[in-house]
Amino acid sequence: MMTELQLKDLLDSRFELYHTRSFIESDPLQIPHRYSKKEDIEISGFLTSTLAWGRRKSIINSAERLMKLLDDSPADFIMHSSQSEWSRFKNFVHRTFQPADLNYFLDALRRIYLTEGGLEKVFMDGFEQDEIFGAIVNFRRVFLQWKPEQRTYKHVSDPEKGSASKRLNLFLLWMCRQDNLDIHFGLWKKIPPSKLIIPLDVHVGRVARDLGLIERRMNDWKAAEELTSVLRMFDPNDPVKYDFSLFGIGMYESD
Repeated sequence: MMTELQLKDLLDSRFELYHTRSFIESDPLQIPHRYSKKEDIEISGFLTSTLAWGRRKSIINSAERLMKLLDDSPADFIMHSSQSEWSRFKNFVHRTFQPADLNYFLDALRRIYLTEGGLEKVFMDGFEQDEIFGAIVNFRRVFLQWKPEQRTYKHVSDPEKGSASKRLNLFLLWMCRQDNLDIHFGLWKKIPPSKLIIPLDVHVGRVARDLGLIERRMNDWKAAEELTSVLRMFDPNDPVKYDFSLFGIGMYESD
């Protein structure tokens, strides 16, 4: 078992190794990096993070296909396209994410920008009440208020039921974290990186347990909070930067 200092040295060294612009080239994060307009970055980032389970290449391929269906102008398409144009989504599938789910997602996004002040405001309203947990809870409440099919609910994770909410925490990481290489966007200034929660999935959880960073066996919200709390000891201002370290160790250094 490594000491706290040894763990910090390991994580810092791996952050320096894997925190590079080349990371974008093979990561789904490349999709929102294709845009410069704030709303395009938000919408493409949200949709891409929604698809972020499975192999990275498959995620990128699906997100690229979706952006093409949105005429490579996601905000403009969502806000100004006619219902007849939405028939183009009838064959879009990514794992269990089906056309009915996509149609609801796009319609809910349109409503959020028309009536709720946009994605940033919806998350911020909840953050002001209960930080990241509250931000996700409020987003989920607003996003699902137009009553999708029951099958669609599973694609919007619920931390109130214990979900680690990996994909929504990933989206918040992309939108809120700022770094000197502009890997993440830092678009949303009112949510500081110090308050973000690590996007916890099975791979990050396995590496964290192998290193002795967490003891909780389930990859749930409590485990994500536990891991983030430990990482804050190493960098209280930017604990989620170690997502690069844990991901890199799991991807490139595990047997």
